Amino acid sequence: MRNLSTLCYIEKEGSYLMLHRTVKKNDVNKDKWIGVGGHFEEGESPEECVLREVKEETGYTLTSYQYRGLVTFISGDGVTEYMSLFTADQFTGEEISCNEGELEWVPKEKVWGLNIWEGDKIFFRLLDEKIPFFSLKLVYNGHSGLVSASLNGRPMELFDILNEDGSKSGVVRERGVAHCEGSLHPTVHIWIARVREHGGYDILLQKRSGQKDSYPGCYDISAAGHVAAGEEILETALRELEEELGLEVRREKLEKLGIHRGWTEDIFYGRVFKDYEWSHVYLYREPVNIHELRLQESEVEEVIWMDYQECLKMIEDNSMPHCIYEDEFRMVGKALYG
Repeated sequence: MRNLSTLCYIEKEGSYLMLHRTVKKNDVNKDKWIGVGGHFEEGESPEECVLREVKEETGYTLTSYQYRGLVTFISGDGVTEYMSLFTADQFTGEEISCNEGELEWVPKEKVWGLNIWEGDKIFFRLLDEKIPFFSLKLVYNGHSGLVSASLNGRPMELFDILNEDGSKSGVVRERGVAHCEGSLHPTVHIWIARVREHGGYDILLQKRSGQKDSYPGCYDISAAGHVAAGEEILETALRELEEELGLEVRREKLEKLGIHRGWTEDIFYGRVFKDYEWSHVYLYREPVNIHELRLQESEVEEVIWMDYQECLKMIEDNSMPHCIYEDEFRMVGKALYG
C-alpha cells in the first residue's frame, strides 16, 4: 500500500510544535511524537495539503513555510509512505484541540528525548544543519526498528547502539545521530608496529584527510572504523585495513589486545560532535612497506612510521595534532614491551 502525506514542524522561540499521537488505536504512529500533517486529498499539491492539515489539526494558518524534503517511509509491514516534509516559522490564528492527540511546544534540544521514530532523528539532524532540500529513505522492520537509511540515493551508515556493558541494546542508529547524542557504539582500532633496527618499535600512524567530519588533518591510529549494524567485529577490522590502506591481512595475524572505552566531545564546522566508542583494539606485527600501500584518499592523507616512545611523548604533551587516546596507546606499548 502506497500513501502520500505531508508532515510539518512549526517553529516558535526555539521550539517545535509536536503532536503526541495517543488517540487512534490502529495508528502506525501510536504513542509517538511527530509533527502535524496528514494524507493528500484528491488533486491536492503538497503545499495545499500541508496548509489544510495544519489548519485542521492546530487552528493555525501558515504564512511562512518551506518545503524541506521528501521522506520515503517503508514500515516493513506492507506500507510505503511518501511524506513531503515542511517547516514553518510564521502563522496566524488561535491553537485548537487536536483530535489526533495532544499538541505541545517542545524545545528543539528536548525533542530528541521524546518517543520519536529513529529515522525522524535523521531528518531533525538534517533540518538543524540547514540542508536546503533532501530525499531521505527510511526502511523499518515492522516493529519500529530501523533497518536502512539512504540520503539522496546513497546509503547512510547505521550502528548497533550498545548498553554500558558492551552488549547490543537492540537500537540501530544513523552515524550522524549517534555522534549528536553521544551514543555508545562499537569500533575497531588496528595498530601496526615494526621492530626498530637498534631496538624498540615503530608505530604506523595515519594522518586523517582534511575533509573528515572530525579531527581533520590529525594523526591517528594506523587504521580504524565503525562497526556497521549487524557486521562482525573481525570482519570490520579486515575491511578497514583493506579500504584505508589497501592492506590484505589474514585474520589470524591480528592480535586482540582488548577493549578500550573512549569518550570525546568537540566542535567541528560549528556543530557539536560527541564520540562514545567501545573499541576492539588489535595489533598487527607483520612487515608492511608503506610505499606499497593504497591509501583511501577520502580518509587518509598520508602514513608515517614513528618511534613508539617518541610518539608517546608527543601524545603526552600534545606537541603534534592527534586524536589518539593516551591510555589506549599505552595498552599497545604494554603488548609490545611487556
